[in-house]
Amino acid sequence: MMVLVIYDISDDRDRLRLSELLKDFGLDRIQYSGFKGELHRHDVEVLAKRVKRYVKGLRDSVYIIPLCNRCVHLCRIISTKETKLVDDSVVKVV
Repeated sequence: MMVLVIYDISDDRDRLRLSELLKDFGLDRIQYSGFKGELHRHDVEVLAKRVKRYVKGLRDSVYIIPLCNRCVHLCRIISTKETKLVDDSVVKVV
């Protein structure tokens, strides 16, 4: 399933480590504190457990948001560069 992960972590070191963890899970950075990618349901649960260690302050948070196919296709990205939420070359339409 496609997931969107956004976070607000106040500690610089923890924020860097969290971004590295998200890359290790194969997610792609789409904003400074935003990643997206395909994860199996089990991997979402594993990720959720692992990110807890980076949420320490009252203002710290991590959102792991699953996106259904309909939501992915309804997504609108406003940017000056060509960008898509899903690479059409790897999407199979049935």
